Amino acid sequence: SYTFNKSNNRNVHGLPCIEKIVSSVEDTPEPICTNITGKIPEWINGSFLRNGPGKFEIGNQKFNHWFDGMALLHQFKISNGQVTYKSRFLSSDSYQANKEHNRIAVSEFGTITMPDPCKNFFQRFLSRFELPKPTDNANVSFVTYKGDYYVSTETNVMHKVDPETLETTKKVDWSKFIAVNGATAHPHTDPDGTTYNMGNSYTAKGASYNIIRVPPTKETPEDTLEGATVLCSIPSVDKTKPSYYHSFAMSENYVVFIEQPIKMDLLKIVTGKLTGKSISNGIHWDPKLNTIFHLIHKQTGQLSSTKYFAKPLSTFHQINAYEEDGSLIIDMCASDDGQAITNYNVQNLRKSGEALDEVYNTLCRVFPRRFILPLNVDDGTPYGQNLNNQPNSEATSIRIAKNKVFCTHEDLHGEDLHQYGGLEFPQINYNKYNTHTYRYFYGCGFRHLVGDTLIKMDLHGKHMKVWEQPGLYPSEPIFVPSPNATEEDDGVILSVVITPNEATTLTFLLVLDAKTFEELGRAEVPVNIPYGFHGTFNATA
Repeated sequence: SYTFNKSNNRNVHGLPCIEKIVSSVEDTPEPICTNITGKIPEWINGSFLRNGPGKFEIGNQKFNHWFDGMALLHQFKISNGQVTYKSRFLSSDSYQANKEHNRIAVSEFGTITMPDPCKNFFQRFLSRFELPKPTDNANVSFVTYKGDYYVSTETNVMHKVDPETLETTKKVDWSKFIAVNGATAHPHTDPDGTTYNMGNSYTAKGASYNIIRVPPTKETPEDTLEGATVLCSIPSVDKTKPSYYHSFAMSENYVVFIEQPIKMDLLKIVTGKLTGKSISNGIHWDPKLNTIFHLIHKQTGQLSSTKYFAKPLSTFHQINAYEEDGSLIIDMCASDDGQAITNYNVQNLRKSGEALDEVYNTLCRVFPRRFILPLNVDDGTPYGQNLNNQPNSEATSIRIAKNKVFCTHEDLHGEDLHQYGGLEFPQINYNKYNTHTYRYFYGCGFRHLVGDTLIKMDLHGKHMKVWEQPGLYPSEPIFVPSPNATEEDDGVILSVVITPNEATTLTFLLVLDAKTFEELGRAEVPVNIPYGFHGTFNATA
């Protein structure tokens, strides 16, 4: 049942408890067989790699935030219609230190370490003045640079991982190659393998946002981020309060940085040890500020003098961006409120009954939206009229000052998406259609704090296909094209599905026909898997 609240969201009542989603598990480093129901297409040949938190307490201390759990890497190896599963905790420095001390020894996003009880009073007092050491608990995604796999979070440290064994082969620090203090877990890759990312730098002049370019190939087999360069550096308007960003958009010729009003208070973050507060405490939503789109030309590194503004919004994941008829079209998952990040603490995810309903009902829903940015704004461009030349699009872009265009979005969905709680974790047929005109995207519907349906959106008419089964929680859908595919949706969707409410927890890899969105088969795993974040498919040559 539901009622409506002030954000015009449906208020939901009677949500099932999902606390098993944030329960620690053991890893399964040796491959185990799965039980196949239906049929897994024999052409799928490779590994579905997933990343996410898998351990939420160390000794008798608990992490506070979902993003803090120790990284657990998963591999579903698919070959000849059969599937094996294995998982391994990322052997990060923070994992090792925590294990060795049997307590939380490295601060994470929402958890501050307590001073070591073995130190004397004076040492404990002094340790409060140390800067928080960035964590290397890379639990967000699997990414590739120069053909190698890495696991990543948002700090300066990534880990190179063997996709076959899931073992960590090398720790790689961005700051050893370029002047950045971290990088996102969502790089973008051009068809030639050149990879783009973003990272902040902090100097005496204040915070800057940097666009990073990593070359496509290695000079030597040991190469990691050699040759990485900062393509463009954008100073933060508020020097001590840069915006938080989880990802960025990229078209054929532009990188688009979306400066949203989620602010990081650097003073609060730096003095966190002193005040006993975690990093998440230094992040706040400021709805008095607009959102700003910054365009950087990929070839020249030039920052466009035209700034595009929109009302305050929060976005974690972009869907796609491409150029058409003198406009840059950006599709993203966005909401009108940026307070979500702090609501995902572990205590909230473990609630039940009315307390759980209340957490969900205070969260702002996320919906797919399109912004259309006119590229050729010059002295002759008229003021005060809609510059959007796309037929049948409700988006607007109006020149309001010499170098300012104000934009409003078009909804990339019909009314029916509201009953599924909006859409997050978007994915497309990336290799063929990223930076190009496209028709389909896939994502999770969110009638709970985590995804509880899979959705395919057809942009021709904004029609949806939905996969759902009561009590099942599917993760981010990954598209794998079929061999010799001719159409955009020729292929399958892979998603890991968990059932946290059953006494015997059911976990399986789901395979859907991407065209019809019907289930082809599933591979049941005899072990628990917590709800993860992002994944990728590594095709076997």
